[in-house]
Amino acid sequence: MEIRLSEKALNWFKQEMEVEKGDFIRFYARYGGSSPFHEGFSLGVTREQPHEIGIESVVEDIHFYIEKSDEWFFNEHHLVVDVADSSDELTYSYEK
Repeated sequence: MEIRLSEKALNWFKQEMEVEKGDFIRFYARYGGSSPFHEGFSLGVTREQPHEIGIESVVEDIHFYIEKSDEWFFNEHHLVVDVADSSDELTYSYEK
């Protein structure tokens, strides 16, 4: 499993969340909503220091990660993060 970010997504994080080199961005399973794999759970994103990194992708010295305890949510798929042209919001897809 890996985390893949488009250039647009990286720029979104820089502009909307004001991330800088050395920051940590966590993707996590949150209660509520739905996902392709788990009804009642959706993907959340926050800036916080890791406890136990399961998967990490470092882009321009910004750490994007998933905690080991949240790996189940991704059902052994890669997380692909992009930005929708129509809404300028993050989009998530999952690739085997």
